[in-house]
Amino acid sequence: MENSPLKVGDASAQESKKEEVKELVRMNISALQFKVLKQWGFARASLLTLPHGDVRTPVYMPVGTKGAMKGLLPKNMKDDIDCEIMLANTYHLFLKPGEEILDREGGLHKFAAWDKNYLTDSGGFQIVSLSDLNEVTEEGVTFESHIDKMKFLLTPERSMEVQNSIGADIMMALDDVVPPTITDADRLEEAMHRSVRWLDRCILAHKKPEVQNLFAIVQGGCDDDLRKICCDEMIKRNTPGYAIGGLAGGEDKEDFWRTVHTCTQLLPDDKPRYVMGIGYPVDILICSLLGADMYDCVYATRVARFGTVFTRNGEIKLRGSSNKNQFIPIDSKCQCYTCKNYTRSYLWQSFTRDSSCLQLLSLHNVYFLLDIIREFRQAILDENVEEYMTNFVTDYYITEKDGVPQWVKNALKAGGIDMS
Repeated sequence: MENSPLKVGDASAQESKKEEVKELVRMNISALQFKVLKQWGFARASLLTLPHGDVRTPVYMPVGTKGAMKGLLPKNMKDDIDCEIMLANTYHLFLKPGEEILDREGGLHKFAAWDKNYLTDSGGFQIVSLSDLNEVTEEGVTFESHIDKMKFLLTPERSMEVQNSIGADIMMALDDVVPPTITDADRLEEAMHRSVRWLDRCILAHKKPEVQNLFAIVQGGCDDDLRKICCDEMIKRNTPGYAIGGLAGGEDKEDFWRTVHTCTQLLPDDKPRYVMGIGYPVDILICSLLGADMYDCVYATRVARFGTVFTRNGEIKLRGSSNKNQFIPIDSKCQCYTCKNYTRSYLWQSFTRDSSCLQLLSLHNVYFLLDIIREFRQAILDENVEEYMTNFVTDYYITEKDGVPQWVKNALKAGGIDMS
């Protein structure tokens, strides 16, 4: 039976629930350990220990929508890519296969044959992005399934119930998601305060805090004052980790890095910090320089399906005819299975006629993101972050007419590296 959400205006019930939340916060139950091994400026190389193993951070988490990557086997993720944590989507798993199947199987780890860690989102972002017919109230979000048009109500309690059945090592609180391009101050403030109230309901509804970790999500758009208020409120709840939400949706790049910087300066040093929806190589490294630890995005595999791949000299489109006679790997420094065995010419020839080519491109892009963030982590340990970042961004924008963008230089300077 799902918990009944608070009715707005029921003062006595709200006060009682607040006391319950405070008691749970005081108990401080956590199913993770987080140890910062070394720090350079704001950047930190850390070890995150979760129920299904250690995760070296900073870390990029590939998105396996229903618990597995499109075109990649769990064996690829473990043996070829060395992935330690993957993201799965609550919204999609709720619709199919559903909680009954997951409960009977004993959770998503067994169902999808993945013995390492999972993080699940709350389902809120997919509802906003996939359904035009959704309504947000204090109770929750009413939405229409993109599969069969059935209507559902997702409340904070319901999100926790589904994620408890999934069995993810890290679960995200349901938040009121507002696209970063929305500038309505009243709507941003409403969403920020509602996300705090919904976190309290998630804390009360979470049934397995001893084996699953609940992360709060900081909202507030690109308004520094709202972000500061939200950080303060979320920190009071003392969750095992914190996410920075509401970005990577088309906001100005200066606003993007500044908002991340604002939040990482306010969030606790002894907890992991997760910037949601980040998947561009430079963005991941910039956020790591500013003190963030975890990232996810579908971008790597989505663009791979259209022939776009990452290199240390920027993105390239393999479908271009110039690759027909390129008998070199996608990236000369990359040690992924694709780059060690296939040339750009082969991939160009096979792209439109061989589905395995899409698998090879997806494997490369995911490996590339994990590889550069491990390089950055090693640079922290070796105390040569400035050299690594300067070389990386210089090489990445080498084909750009204007070189390294000004927003990158500004972000680097905030992180302690002056390229001006």
